[in-house]
Amino acid sequence: MSDTFSERLESVERRIVAACEKAGRPRDSVRLLAVSKTKPPEAVREAAECGLRLFGENRVQEAQSKIPMCPEGLEWHLIGHLQSNKAKVAVRFFQMIHSVDSLKLLQALEAHAGTILPVLLQVNVSGEAAKFGMKPDEVAAVIDAANQMQKVEVHGLMTIPPFSPDPEKTRIHFSTLRELRDRLQEETGTPLPELSMGMSHDLEVAIQEGSTWVRIGTDLFGTRN
Repeated sequence: MSDTFSERLESVERRIVAACEKAGRPRDSVRLLAVSKTKPPEAVREAAECGLRLFGENRVQEAQSKIPMCPEGLEWHLIGHLQSNKAKVAVRFFQMIHSVDSLKLLQALEAHAGTILPVLLQVNVSGEAAKFGMKPDEVAAVIDAANQMQKVEVHGLMTIPPFSPDPEKTRIHFSTLRELRDRLQEETGTPLPELSMGMSHDLEVAIQEGSTWVRIGTDLFGTRN
C-alpha cells in the first residue's frame, strides 16, 4: 500500500475511473464515501486536505465524539447498524443514513429528524444470517410507508455481501440488488436512484453492476487495528 494518503486516494480514484469507463458510465455517477471508522480526527483532517468531503462512520457513539473534532463543512453518512433508540442522536450528526433495516427504525428517524433526511434501505440479498438488512420481499411495504412520511426520504438501497477474496463472487449480490431496485421503482412508483454497494476489494464489480456509492476504508486509511 502507498505511503501517503494522497497516493492511496489517487490509486482508488484511478480504479473508479477505470471501472466507470469499462461500464460505460460517467465518473460523476459514482461517489466515493471515505470510511473513517476507528480512525482518529487527524486521519479525517488529512483526507479533507486531499479534497474529500464525504465520510462514512459505523457507530453513532464513535461519531458523536469524533465529528466535533473534525474539520467543518464535511458530510457524514452512517453506514453501520443503527438501533432505533439511537435515532435521536444519529439525526444530529449524520446527513444521510445508508443502513435503515426496519420500518421501526424508519419511524424513529422520522420522529426525530429536524429536516429532510435521505436514507437508503439495507437489504440482505444474500440471506446470510449474520448480516443485518431487510428481506427483499419486505422492502416495498417500507418504501410505501416512507412515502407517507414528512421528513424521511428513501433514495435507494444498500447491501453488504458476504466477504469473498474473489470479487467476482460478490457480483451476483450486486446485480440482485440492482434488479430489486429496478423492480421496486416500477412497483412503488418511487424513484430510487442510489445504490450503496462495493468496498475496497470489490469496487470495480460494484460499479459495473450500477453502484452510485462505493464505501472505501482500508484502501484509503490502511488496515484497522
